[in-house]
Amino acid sequence: MSQAPVLKGRSVLVVEDQYLVAQGMKRAVHDLGGKVLGPVPTVAAALAIIEVDAPDLALLDVNLGGEQIFPALLELNDRGIPYIFATGYELSVLSPEHHKTPHLEKPVTTRDLAEAVRKLF
Repeated sequence: MSQAPVLKGRSVLVVEDQYLVAQGMKRAVHDLGGKVLGPVPTVAAALAIIEVDAPDLALLDVNLGGEQIFPALLELNDRGIPYIFATGYELSVLSPEHHKTPHLEKPVTTRDLAEAVRKLF
């Protein structure tokens, strides 16, 4: 079943350290008409893309091989760039200010991503 291109014309930074999971997220973004920036497996790589390309949206894993995504969240927040968590973590492990941030369970499906994007935009 084809999904509406809810990401048409939008660039999406994908931050995920597991290759196969990242490829699934990349495919979901493409299926929804978005342009993928990355995927990247580290906070440093994410910050470099945010600085140069200023994505319209970020799709973020919380734990990147033991490194937490939170420094990138500060930069995204400073720039007003919305983000969606794509993680195996429960919302309870995140600080309370992130409990209202869209949260997708991995593996991310195109349908779930489309629903989260519709709510966000």
